[in-house]
Amino acid sequence: MNTLEPSAQPVHLRLDSQFNAEDCQWLGEVTGSEGHWYSYLFFPNDVLIRGALNDMKNQASLLGGNTVYMTNPQDFATSFTIMGNAYICP
Repeated sequence: MNTLEPSAQPVHLRLDSQFNAEDCQWLGEVTGSEGHWYSYLFFPNDVLIRGALNDMKNQASLLGGNTVYMTNPQDFATSFTIMGNAYICP
């Protein structure tokens, strides 16, 4: 399971239409994923989602970002994948 690194704790995840990246610097695309073909046998969906969110926040933090604007999640039967754009915002 992906755990949240301490450096990624301040990263904000945004999915709302009010997010305005005008004052932010785009750092790159990030992807968070959790699960394998057998994961659904051992983990409920909320655990897979949390792992994917942690993975994405960790990646954004490695880029120096403090905000991720998420695109629509990809929900599969055995895993969960999310995508977004990492930004550094004031």
